Amino acid sequence: MHPFTFYLQLGFEHISDLSGFDHILFLIALCAVYRMEQWKSIVILVTAFTVGHSITLALASLEAVTIPSEIIEFLIPTTILLTAIHNVVRRPTGGPSKMGPTYAMALFFGLIHGMGFSNYFRALLMGDSSVAVPLLAFNVGIELGQLLVVAFIVGTAYLFLNVFRVKHREWNLFVSGAAAGIAAMLMVETRFW
Repeated sequence: MHPFTFYLQLGFEHISDLSGFDHILFLIALCAVYRMEQWKSIVILVTAFTVGHSITLALASLEAVTIPSEIIEFLIPTTILLTAIHNVVRRPTGGPSKMGPTYAMALFFGLIHGMGFSNYFRALLMGDSSVAVPLLAFNVGIELGQLLVVAFIVGTAYLFLNVFRVKHREWNLFVSGAAAGIAAMLMVETRFW
């Protein structure tokens, strides 16, 4: 198998693996406030998140930055909780041009989530002399996996909002509240002090 294909598949499987549900939970929280009609904003938002964790993966694979894993394991559910709170308290924006702070938040939280991938990715690189191809392929795989997960999330939202006629605000409160509750439990389980 070609190295690009190998790392692409690993990145995709890493995201789509349900045992790593914290990343999927973050995507659920990130998408809770959006409707299917806002798909461009969602794709840009998820890509901003991917850019964030790509930067951290690159820095971690070059050993330019290391943060103890117990801190990262606590910060990941913290990002989920903060995203869920943001969903409930934020005011709706007009479109992609008005979403700068939300994109910045996704990018920053991507940096944190990337540290969660870094130990796994570093272990994959043992023996590889070049980081560029594995890093690119792994991140493309992650992005494809994320877009598949997001398509499922947005499809589910469409079903509830348009078929079952759930009000968008109620959907957002339910999904964000559930994500916040799970994140709070994970924070208690992973606290490092």
